[in-house]
Amino acid sequence: MAEPRGQKRGLCTLVQQPAPNFKLEACMPDDSFQEVELSSFRGKKYVVLYTYPADFTFVCASELVTFSQMQKEFEARDVQVLGLSVDTQHVHKAWKNTPKEKGGIGPITHPLLADVKKEVVDAYGCLLDNGLALRAVYIIDKEGVVRSEMKNDLPLGRNVEEVMRVLDALQFHEKSVKEGSPMVCPCNWKKGAKAMKPTTEGVAEYFKS
Repeated sequence: MAEPRGQKRGLCTLVQQPAPNFKLEACMPDDSFQEVELSSFRGKKYVVLYTYPADFTFVCASELVTFSQMQKEFEARDVQVLGLSVDTQHVHKAWKNTPKEKGGIGPITHPLLADVKKEVVDAYGCLLDNGLALRAVYIIDKEGVVRSEMKNDLPLGRNVEEVMRVLDALQFHEKSVKEGSPMVCPCNWKKGAKAMKPTTEGVAEYFKS
């Protein structure tokens, strides 16, 4: 089940709001079936939750494999990746165990959640009229708050490198706040690049370089 959306003033986004909790059956990396609850990661890990339309489809296959291939980079950032569609955990397993040359995806290094009642995709605002989910990505911080939300229409594959870039920006900002010198990340910022003080003087200093 999923908690209802905590929308305020008609906003069509979850950014800055607590991520609706859920508890779903999942196909795990070892193909076992387990229940996964979002709140179990609170205080422990960042979460990247991505939704996709359906198993045994096309763009989805390329995305799931890419998220999986970048598992070590996510782990280095203390991130738990969760994939989710409205398929059952059994269909997830069947897709993973279908050879790539026959439209399958092979082993996946993170859980694939089964939102068969469509409660989670509804709570997260990515349920389409046809019953499928948009291509959405939600970056959730360790306090359980949504810090980034990205949504694509079905023909448009996502850029997992951009997900990583936003994670780096969030973690950089959090570290600067903790150290008592808050910094924000300007347009096209990448890890190691110059950041900006959130003041008028900080903007001027940024443009000098």
